[in-house]
Amino acid sequence: MKTAEEAIKTEAAVSPELGIRLYRQMVRIRLFEEQVNELYMRALMPGLAHLYIGEEAIAVGLCEALKKTDYITSTHRGHGHCLAKGAEPDRMFAELLGKEAGYCRGKGGSMHIADPATGNLGANAIVCGSAGIATGAALTAKRLKQDNVSVCFFGEGALGQGVLYEVMNLATLFKLPVIYVCENNFYTEYTHYTETTAGDILTRGTAFGVHSESVDGQDVRAVYAAANRLVSRARRGEGPAFLVANTYRYTGHHVGDINREYYRSKQEEQEWKTKRDPIKNMGEWLVSQKITDAAALKKIEDEVRQEMKAAVEFAIAAPYPSVEEVDQDVYA
Repeated sequence: MKTAEEAIKTEAAVSPELGIRLYRQMVRIRLFEEQVNELYMRALMPGLAHLYIGEEAIAVGLCEALKKTDYITSTHRGHGHCLAKGAEPDRMFAELLGKEAGYCRGKGGSMHIADPATGNLGANAIVCGSAGIATGAALTAKRLKQDNVSVCFFGEGALGQGVLYEVMNLATLFKLPVIYVCENNFYTEYTHYTETTAGDILTRGTAFGVHSESVDGQDVRAVYAAANRLVSRARRGEGPAFLVANTYRYTGHHVGDINREYYRSKQEEQEWKTKRDPIKNMGEWLVSQKITDAAALKKIEDEVRQEMKAAVEFAIAAPYPSVEEVDQDVYA
């Protein structure tokens, strides 16, 4: 059996160009989310947001293996997925602020951003609410003989929702090109997942005959390798897959969840941030492989900071939709 490192080298080699792109994409998501928190603290953003900080390698590794015409569905913690699939920060920020320039003309907000032009069928505030959408998109692709794959992102809390098992059952029976990605960040809101989820997570997929794997969700190269393997498998008509990506959210369940010591320790958070950070570790790998150096990585960060600053300024200055639009593009 190959080690994870061997699998990366032989199945999805990371070229210098790709390595830099993966790094930049993770930095873009990290700095975007930091700006989201800043907008909340400044009381410029209505409602709450659920930050993706710490989990960037999963969205980037998966979406890098997809085509523009492939589909994704997302969650309430979905900014990272949207950006990794091709959404632009300025329109993302505009959506968060309820502005007309947003992807949903300001009516979707943080938890319902959709961008069909890039294959993003939408974030969803309902736990596991998009599993049926992703599976339906895969069924459509198969019926129309389209070479498209669907990726359904969800957290480990979704493992308690029956719809997930209904769609896994159908996906196996129909051999659909869909990949179910469980971002296991260990905490279902404020409770460790072992207190709410019995048994082995991976067997949730194997019980339905779904090809199942796990991956270190903090290693973007490992995620990318797994994604390439599973996406290629789906395109060949070999059916659905279930990928468990173990990860960690650095911040609270939402931007208002500041004091977290009653359900997890500061020491635990610090260990993940210092030893398992996906951006830091990827940067160190790029330097160790002599692909780049610390100064070039700092330049990337500076460039992305400027990009995010301009995107925020655009969103703040953008107008709100007119009152006449209140009943347009709204569905119940």
